[in-house]
Amino acid sequence: MAMRVFRFVIIALGLLVCVSAPAATKAKKNKKAVEVAKVDTVSINDFSYAYGIAQTNGLMSYLVQRLGVDTAYVNYFLNGFDNPGMDEEAKQMKAYTAGKEIRQQVEEQIVPQVNKQINDTVDLLNKVRFIEGFRAAIAGNATLTSDSAQAIASKQLEYYNNVKMEAKYGQNRRDGEAFLKANAKKDGVKTTASGLQYKVLTAGTGETPKATDKVKVNYEGHLVDGTEFDSSYKRNQPAEFACNQVIKGWTEALTMMPVGSKWEIYIPQELAYGARETGKIPPFSTLIFTVELLEIVK
Repeated sequence: MAMRVFRFVIIALGLLVCVSAPAATKAKKNKKAVEVAKVDTVSINDFSYAYGIAQTNGLMSYLVQRLGVDTAYVNYFLNGFDNPGMDEEAKQMKAYTAGKEIRQQVEEQIVPQVNKQINDTVDLLNKVRFIEGFRAAIAGNATLTSDSAQAIASKQLEYYNNVKMEAKYGQNRRDGEAFLKANAKKDGVKTTASGLQYKVLTAGTGETPKATDKVKVNYEGHLVDGTEFDSSYKRNQPAEFACNQVIKGWTEALTMMPVGSKWEIYIPQELAYGARETGKIPPFSTLIFTVELLEIVK
C-alpha cells in the first residue's frame, strides 16, 4: 500500500510539473507575466487533507487480508504510523510476533514434513526435543555445534531413508540377487569381477570402443519379471551416446564388445540405478538388456 501511495503521489507531482512548466517557459520568453486560469476550489491545506483521506482507499482491507492486522488493534497500527522510528517496545513486539509465526511454522509445517521424510506411516520425531534443540540454537546455548548437529542429522536421515527404501523395495533387490545367482549357472553366461553378467549372441569383429568413445547401438531392456521398460527397436531409432555417460554396467559391457556384436547383459542393481526410481524401473532393480553395437561414431 505504501508503494501504491508513493507512486500515486509521484504521478500527481509529475502532472503539476507538466502544467506549470510551459507557462514558466513562455513567461521567460515573452518577458511578461502570463495569466494562468485559476483552478483552485479549496485551500492547499484542505486539498492536502482530502488527498490524504483519498489515498487510504483499500488500506484497511490490505491490512486485514495481506498483513493479518486485527481491526480491534488499529490504534497499535496508528502508534507505529505516528512513530516510524521503531522504539524498544516496538522492536520487542516485532521479535515476539516473529517468534510466534516461526513456532507455528515449526509445528504445522516443519515437524510434519520431517516425519513424512523419515517414515510414511508413523510420526517418529520427538517434537518436544526437536523444539528444545531449535530453541537452544537460537538462544545460543545448544550443546552441539551447528556442524556436529548437521552431521548427525544427515547421517540419521540417510539411515531412515535406507530403512524406508528397503521396506518398500527390498524385494526387488532380493529377486534380482536370486535371478543372477541362477543365471550365472546357465550355459554361455560369463560373470565379471564387478558382478556384471553377459552372454554373447553374435560375436563382432570390429573395433572395441574406449570409455570416452561415442557409440551407436540398438537395444531393448527388461526387468527380471519380463517387464519391458525401453526399446530402441520399437522407436526405429538407434541410440547414440558416449560409453562413459551411461550406467556402470553398460559402460563395462560396451568397452568389451567389438563392433558388430550382439550381447545379452545382466546388470546388478548396484551397477544400474540402485535406489533411484527411473521411469518404469523401480529402485533396486536388476536389469536385462539385449544390445547390438552398430558402430563407433567418429
